[in-house]
Amino acid sequence: MIRVSEIFGPTIQGEGVLIGLPTVFVRTGGCDYRCSWCDSLHAVDSAFRHTWQPMTAEAVMARIKELSGGRPLTVSLSGGNPAIQPLGPLIAAGHEKGYRFALETQGSVSQPWFADLDTLVLSPKPPSSGEETDWDAFARCLAAGPETVMKIVIFDDADYAFAQDAAARFPHLPLYLQPGNPMVDEARAVDQNGLVDRMLWLIDKTVQDGWFTPRILPQLHVILWGNKRGV
Repeated sequence: MIRVSEIFGPTIQGEGVLIGLPTVFVRTGGCDYRCSWCDSLHAVDSAFRHTWQPMTAEAVMARIKELSGGRPLTVSLSGGNPAIQPLGPLIAAGHEKGYRFALETQGSVSQPWFADLDTLVLSPKPPSSGEETDWDAFARCLAAGPETVMKIVIFDDADYAFAQDAAARFPHLPLYLQPGNPMVDEARAVDQNGLVDRMLWLIDKTVQDGWFTPRILPQLHVILWGNKRGV
């Protein structure tokens, strides 16, 4: 059974390599991290466990088909940490119907079914998260098969240095950087000016350093919808 926090869409992917792509999201429940700026605690904290629904791969796929009108599109597997869920059968069932699957994980847990994904986004958490990356565990997530990229959220200079170190460790991985959003309370309005300022700071820093490898992108969903759930 898959622990599901929510299934929603179609909407657009708001960040990373698939930004702007029409997507249905399957957000699983449970995570082995507790990041300080987590924007999806409802899918992480065990206090919300009662809201997570155990679902078979067939039931999840039926809901995806219902939301998409049976027209294949990209399905984003997120969390929490979706790598701790048994998602292999869902990916296989979706592929039979023409759906594509992208998964984002911090790289703390590897699974053999990673090789069956269409896109694997590895997002190691920088120092501002309060978590520490196990680079050996991260390396074990590099499965042969899917398009694999690295995405890192940047809040400050320490996070920026972490990203440079990650890029040096895995120079073959395309790298996406995005400024972090510290205001994750749904009841509060997003500081749009602050987001723009952090984006400009990150652009200026990479350009001044002559670090031209990463792509720098906004969190488009935050800009468009703020901290609203389900987008």
